Amino acid sequence: ADGRAWSDDRKLAGFGGHYQVSGSFGGKIGSFFNYHPGGKVDKRTNLYYAQTEDGGATWTTVEGRPLELPLREVHNPALIIDYQAQGKLMYTCDLNFDKAGRPLLLYVASRGAEPGPENDPREFCLTSWDGRAWRTRAITPTDHNYDMGSLWVAGDEWKVLAPTLPGPQPYGGGGEMCWWSSTDQGRTWAQTKQVTRASPRNHNYARRPVNARDPFFAFWADGDPTKLSESRLYFCDASGEHVWQLPYDMPDETAQPELVK
Repeated sequence: ADGRAWSDDRKLAGFGGHYQVSGSFGGKIGSFFNYHPGGKVDKRTNLYYAQTEDGGATWTTVEGRPLELPLREVHNPALIIDYQAQGKLMYTCDLNFDKAGRPLLLYVASRGAEPGPENDPREFCLTSWDGRAWRTRAITPTDHNYDMGSLWVAGDEWKVLAPTLPGPQPYGGGGEMCWWSSTDQGRTWAQTKQVTRASPRNHNYARRPVNARDPFFAFWADGDPTKLSESRLYFCDASGEHVWQLPYDMPDETAQPELVK
């Protein structure tokens, strides 16, 4: 309640290891995650979702079916998509909610762990709950499993910022940042803005700040995935027209960001 006194931890799932992303809407907290067959992170797969409306005391499926914790079996009521049966991997990105409080799960689906064109197609996908069923649609292809973006919701508009265009290090993590937008509940998507271009290093890991608002609407870093390199920090406004770079060295407590676009 106050960020100082904490309850004991409680295991949600444990059957091979997991990556998970959480999000909140009012009093609801949602979590979606994958699992690692045999504990091998290069085989991460499947899509699971669980939620709580009482601060973690009890957990349910999206329909409200109670879950017995911790989840120990690969096939359990929280399983949404059996990507393992499809021979696909799943890399978590972001969890948000639509204006009605229904969960939206953003991730990258891939055919294999090794980088390079042999495991194409890789796709940013959105799995959303429409009140009756889960719907999954591809947003756009991408060229690396670790390309990472985030999802913003403003009324009927859903927006994704992600490195979906090849950068100076193609088939490495990251690329050039782009805004994608949907106004029909994720059925169709359009690239509405290329935010970065002609970059010296790949941009990646676009993050959605809590209560994001202009001009600090999205935050990310760059780097050369092929070698040890410097990494710069950036943020942009909602339009993507304006991008700022944080100072590489900050000798004082505050510093002025540099407008780069």
